[in-house]
Amino acid sequence: MRPEHATPQDFATWETRAKAMSAAELLFTVKDCQEAEAAMRGHNPVKEGFYSDQASTFGMELTRRRRSA
Repeated sequence: MRPEHATPQDFATWETRAKAMSAAELLFTVKDCQEAEAAMRGHNPVKEGFYSDQASTFGMELTRRRRSA
């Protein structure tokens, strides 16, 4: 059974996916994750953290691209 929290493998998978995504796809994904995070607030703090981690990971790829541009 899959744990509800983000695992090191999740982070590695997200980082790999993020590198292959366009800036528009990254922005959409970050927004989607943030909305999911907000939806979990007050209901499931573990999943809230999962979506927060996911949004941060995809957001870091955007930040890297902006810094290197």
